[in-house]
Amino acid sequence: MLNFQCFFVLLHAKIEIINNMLRIAVQAKGRLYDETMLLLTESGIKLESGKRLLLLPARNFPLEVLFLRDDDIPQSVADGVADIGIVGENEYAEKKKNALITKRLGFSKCRLSLAIPKEADYKDINWFNGKVIATSYPEILKDFLSEKNVTADIHVITGSVEIAPGIGLADAIFDIVSSGSTLITNHLKEVEVLMKSEALLIQHPTLSAEKQTILDELLFRIEAVQMAEDKKYVLMNVPSVNIEKIIEVLPGMKSPTIMPLAKEGWNSLHVVIGEKQFWDIIGKLKALGAEGILVIPIEKMIL
Repeated sequence: MLNFQCFFVLLHAKIEIINNMLRIAVQAKGRLYDETMLLLTESGIKLESGKRLLLLPARNFPLEVLFLRDDDIPQSVADGVADIGIVGENEYAEKKKNALITKRLGFSKCRLSLAIPKEADYKDINWFNGKVIATSYPEILKDFLSEKNVTADIHVITGSVEIAPGIGLADAIFDIVSSGSTLITNHLKEVEVLMKSEALLIQHPTLSAEKQTILDELLFRIEAVQMAEDKKYVLMNVPSVNIEKIIEVLPGMKSPTIMPLAKEGWNSLHVVIGEKQFWDIIGKLKALGAEGILVIPIEKMIL
């Protein structure tokens, strides 16, 4: 009897542990998988390496990763199979499931566009009237065509949509475009952009208080990582007489840190500068007498 009671105590404890873990659905492979795994790693989430399992728990955070096809992620979150998920906005818009957008993540950017053979004479959207359009996103395309009062035949394809016009299966395609190189390879040209897409963090409409707390901590970590993206910590020695002018050209988040040096008339100035602004600003700083400029990458940033 004692052993029987112990079994149920242990079983109950295991169920409680599972209930207190946040489950995130992630694309099983591809660019979105790579960028999602990098984000989790930079957020301090350590997963078992070298294992390709359907469900993988973190070693140091109450999170488990469920690997799925990208088009299954919205459904899994809406149904509560996963608590949260990272999915392309294109799939989220196509599936129209009851899941909430928690955060736009800013990576895996692309667009959904209509493309036609490059030799075709295109003037406006009415070109598509009476045409056959191949796509993996029929719902988004159907809504767009209805809005524009265009009547076209939608041919649903999973896989290499871009080859459809070349083999006579369709007159045009509606598909994801990133660099546009795939369109060029298949002698197509992009004529209409219907929507822009990026990775989204979505969540089940109702999470327990415990899981919401875990999600809040995960969001805090993600935001700290993203705040640091393309930012540099810059240290420099500046002449005291030009400090006010130097501060005027700096785009820092707040007032820069200024500390006097042993050498009279000089100060050490510390500031955070965005990568895109860096080279434009450095020339101005040097002209105002800044020297000994040291640039350090930022890994995390917490405000």
